[in-house]
Amino acid sequence: MINTILVGFGFSATTFHLPFLQELDDFHIAGVVSSRPKDVRAVLGDVTVYTTLDEALATEASLFVITTPSHLHKDMVERCLTAGKDVLVEKPAFVTTEEGEALIALEQASEGIVNVFHNRRMDGDFLTVKRLLEEHRLGDWKVVESRFDRFRPTVRDRWRENAGPGAGILFDLGSHLIDQALVLFGKPDKVSADVMVQRDGGQSDDGFHVTLHYGEKRVYLRSNPFIAIEAPRFEVHGTEGSFLKFGLDPQEACLRNGEVRCPDRETGAVVTDSETTIDIEPGGYVTFYQALADSYTTRRPLVLLEDALLTTRVIETARESSRSQRVLDFNS
Repeated sequence: MINTILVGFGFSATTFHLPFLQELDDFHIAGVVSSRPKDVRAVLGDVTVYTTLDEALATEASLFVITTPSHLHKDMVERCLTAGKDVLVEKPAFVTTEEGEALIALEQASEGIVNVFHNRRMDGDFLTVKRLLEEHRLGDWKVVESRFDRFRPTVRDRWRENAGPGAGILFDLGSHLIDQALVLFGKPDKVSADVMVQRDGGQSDDGFHVTLHYGEKRVYLRSNPFIAIEAPRFEVHGTEGSFLKFGLDPQEACLRNGEVRCPDRETGAVVTDSETTIDIEPGGYVTFYQALADSYTTRRPLVLLEDALLTTRVIETARESSRSQRVLDFNS
């Protein structure tokens, strides 16, 4: 059993991590680092609550799950690795390539290993797109569009939307879409982007349209807070047909409702000579945590810091492209 410390106790911790730490026998919650002990104990009873990370690092716990605001990730991962602990860190694992390179060097010299929590590699619609591409069901792909839109026209006072390192929708949702694209297609040749602040009183970016160039092929990654209708989540277009999928993967909604595993299957449409409805692959965030437990034994991370570094490089290139209004070579 892996003695685990949950660092932070906000939405991410309670929605995406705690259910699996409680569900799987591989893990034992040895404590929580939080400034809100009453909130923690209301959920977890008499669990030990540490006021600082250093207090928790002094214990025998071996896995630290970091769910704090993004600008704190690099320092916390660094301290965990220095103490020889294993880490699961929320995305983004760091907010600059310089931070990422420093953590990679430290991990190589440490007894600890780091997994980055890119759980949306386990989204059912993403797994379906991956399968369709591997099977060449749509022929030679030419255009892929991946969207994560919301209708949130009013700015809220929270760290993700305030000014500061690691804030903004490009780091928040963009990290997921970019990581998925890199898993499917690898490094692009070029990057172009429009990163915007459109809401009244906005302090950080709230929308983006990032284009990854692969020769003559294009991957369009988009998010906007003014989309009040259901737009396609995925579009894949190739020489022999198209795939279309509406709606977000339901796992987050299930977790909000206390369901660790979603009972229902979604559907999508494949259009070749005619339109065919297909079942979406079952998603499995629980699978990520099962793989996390395996990595504790094998010492092989599921999502590497190097993966996160490539995602951060795309984000930095996208921001520079938006500022300069140029298509930029991606040489990394």
